[in-house]
Amino acid sequence: MKLLYLLITIFIAGLIISSKPLPEFPNVEITNGLIKARLYLPDIENGYYRGTRFDWSGVISNLEYDGHTYFGQWFKNHDPKINDAIVGPVNDFLPLNYNEAKPGENFVKIGVGVLTKANDSPYSIMEPYEIVDHGKWDVKVKSDQVDFVHKLDSKNYSYEYKKSVKLTKGKSQMVLEHFLTNTGNNTIETSVYNHNFFILDERPVGPEYVIRFPFNINGKLRGKENLADIHGDKIVYPKNLKKGEQAYFPILEGFGNTPKDHRIWIENKSSGAGVEILGDRPISKLVFWSTFKTVCPEPYIDIIVEPGDTFQWSTSYNFYSIE
Repeated sequence: MKLLYLLITIFIAGLIISSKPLPEFPNVEITNGLIKARLYLPDIENGYYRGTRFDWSGVISNLEYDGHTYFGQWFKNHDPKINDAIVGPVNDFLPLNYNEAKPGENFVKIGVGVLTKANDSPYSIMEPYEIVDHGKWDVKVKSDQVDFVHKLDSKNYSYEYKKSVKLTKGKSQMVLEHFLTNTGNNTIETSVYNHNFFILDERPVGPEYVIRFPFNINGKLRGKENLADIHGDKIVYPKNLKKGEQAYFPILEGFGNTPKDHRIWIENKSSGAGVEILGDRPISKLVFWSTFKTVCPEPYIDIIVEPGDTFQWSTSYNFYSIE
């Protein structure tokens, strides 16, 4: 009986330990009455994301509209220091001064800080570079908006980067506004893309999804064939992707040099969820990547900011239901 009691006690203790909730990362919820969104906040010690690939601001863990959900965790395990363990529509800037820096010297990632170059290898989006200066984050929260400001003052590059996530009053629309001010002495020349980790209603990626552009696209699928197809202005899937499979078009062509082509629709025909992406700058490069859980059109724009100047761009997301 004593042995049985001991085993039961150990079992109950194990249940208590295993059911202990995960740590709550700093976050905030905003709404305009039509859309409800939850955002993780940048935090050097406790933030949900502390990697060196993506801009730390505007990380949206979930967004709901008209009974539909649009974001979520697309990867199996979360670790704040893993470079792609992130959710929502997040920015990735090309690094500044990486090629010029020698091993042990520093370079800059906008929205992250000053990083140390580890060796002579080319820059890698997956390398966990050491952050030697996080800069300073300031966050202001309203009921329907969050403003993020990242200030960095370093030897080679200094800037003030402001990103606002706004839910438009009376509309099923979210707008991401960006302002990059060069507060240093050297010209900032980079590019940025939004990875757009969309998960529509938790539906598996396959024939239910259609990704559409305002122009006919062409590109070659890298890796395993027949995971996704291009039909005119659309990307479609002949079958559901399996775990471990990736449909990746490293280059998509067909867009022009005006903002009118910076427009993308993502729809799930089965659940009825849809979203339209609108950018106000011309696309300089277009990539598409997806796994069995997420679809990611990645439009790039080029950025050049002279000392004292400000570069501004915005992206709008119009959410809708398919009737």
